[in-house]
Amino acid sequence: MKKKLLSVGLSAAMMLSLAACGNGSGESGSGSASQASDSGVSQASSAEASSSGASQASSETPAAEEEPITCTLKVWAPSEDQDQEYGAWLQTMCEQFNGLHPNWDITFEYGVCTESDARKQVLNDLEAAADVFLFSSTNLEYFCKEQALAELGGKYLDTVNQHYSPTLVKSLTYEDGGVYGVPLTTNTYFMYYDKSVFSEDDIKSLDKMLEKGKVSVQLDNGFYNACFFLGAGGTFFGEGGMDREAGIHFYSDEGIAMTEYLIDLAANENFVSASPEDAISMMREGTVNAYFCGTWQAAQTREILGDNFGVAALPSVNVNGTDYQLRPFNSAKGIGVKSTTQYPQVAIELALYLGGYDSEQYHYEKRGYVPCYDEYLATPEIQADEVVMVDSYTVSNIAVPRMSFTEMSWFWTPAESFGKEILSGDVTKANAEEKLKAFDEAANSSGLE
Repeated sequence: MKKKLLSVGLSAAMMLSLAACGNGSGESGSGSASQASDSGVSQASSAEASSSGASQASSETPAAEEEPITCTLKVWAPSEDQDQEYGAWLQTMCEQFNGLHPNWDITFEYGVCTESDARKQVLNDLEAAADVFLFSSTNLEYFCKEQALAELGGKYLDTVNQHYSPTLVKSLTYEDGGVYGVPLTTNTYFMYYDKSVFSEDDIKSLDKMLEKGKVSVQLDNGFYNACFFLGAGGTFFGEGGMDREAGIHFYSDEGIAMTEYLIDLAANENFVSASPEDAISMMREGTVNAYFCGTWQAAQTREILGDNFGVAALPSVNVNGTDYQLRPFNSAKGIGVKSTTQYPQVAIELALYLGGYDSEQYHYEKRGYVPCYDEYLATPEIQADEVVMVDSYTVSNIAVPRMSFTEMSWFWTPAESFGKEILSGDVTKANAEEKLKAFDEAANSSGLE
């Protein structure tokens, strides 16, 4: 099978474009010029995999002709990605990368840091932080405000745009238009269901499903209840998601109608508002037949349902005669490069490799990690995985990027309260407009004004 090494080059004129996020000057991080040769960075292409599973690089500028570099790189990832039980993904990929560049003598220093902890650990001491690390796209603004991440540019940016879903790339894009990470995996949700209860036609419509079985959605959680309003045309920071001043807006005629729909939904005896953790327990007991969740509960759900295991994109809902496709959030786990790395050429090539074909395949095979690299998603191995295929379809076609603006934090508490008020009956059709308007205002306020 063909393997692909994602190691993309730049001409000397492009010079890596490793501008720190938030830095409009276009200057590279320290040491960048010293790491770029006059002929540019190497560009690798597809090659047959060796028996050891490592790609053999071939390129317009062959690896054997790269300018010699000796360096030490710090690389951080969660403990599971370094555990021998899961194939020691990080160490395996780094050493494989090293072997593909015979003129580069790289010593790796590995550290344990989760994607969510990266914000604290990197920003606490940027100089001591890893050169390459994993992070959550929901924390992108914090990194960019401190100019801690290198911006992808030139052919590096072209490669990311070429091989990943635009929704994923947008999740790693800041308001200055810069892209500051290589996608590693997705974070969205869809629907698990019991095939013995619902047909393939039923699952297209939440209303049809509620006629036949019990469906759970956590209505008092903004991560999940937002899908109804996003489906009805609600927006987070404008239509393109990049207009901070536009704020969060659900208040509209469609939003009011959707609120009235949710009032009826909450009163439906076949509807259950429960967290995914509780919903899967109810599914085990037979009191829930479908629920909204992401990939993290796929294995448990499959074990419960067996041959009746079903997975699908979110359904539509019919509101006053109009069908609205429910639209979930999506964020990304990304691979970032520290803006002040002394070895930007090596660091950016490594980041791209960790997000590339070989690395995604190894991650999937050893740890069941959901891939997002387009060419690997197209392989028979992945096409046969219905969970990954639904996840990929959702990200590419209906998901809305969950932007990193810190104002996003204002949304969660009002969304939770609004959901609770619907469930308790405090929101009625008589006051739906008033309540939605108050929710809209609260979602756009820090509460300190």
